[in-house]
Amino acid sequence: MSEKKSESSYEDKQDHIPSWTTPPIEWFANVYVGREYNIEFTIPEFTAVCPKTGLPDFGTIFIEYIPREKCAELKSLKEYMMSYRNVGIFHENVVNKILEDFVKAVDPIYVKVIGDYNVRGGVKTVVKREYKA
Repeated sequence: MSEKKSESSYEDKQDHIPSWTTPPIEWFANVYVGREYNIEFTIPEFTAVCPKTGLPDFGTIFIEYIPREKCAELKSLKEYMMSYRNVGIFHENVVNKILEDFVKAVDPIYVKVIGDYNVRGGVKTVVKREYKA
């Protein structure tokens, strides 16, 4: 008997996410280069769209980082986060995309991104990813 490979009904539906062009996360110079300190952001009203139902997903995004030469500028970070509002994207892909865009923008020593989503269908989802230079 040959095994039939099962394929997700979402196959290829999120492949564009890594290359999706989002608004830039702007930065300003860290005048305390060489001094290690943490910066934490909490985005409590994060919204994206469930790619299956088309309904909004709500959650809180936490970003903690140790800057190197650049610090993230808050207004541009807010605009960046708002760009997800009408995008059909899985929770896992949100966290990975935010982390990769953040690293590209400010080149931190360390960053952790957590997506803590509201309960949906009786399931609570928390996705975490860390990066160390």
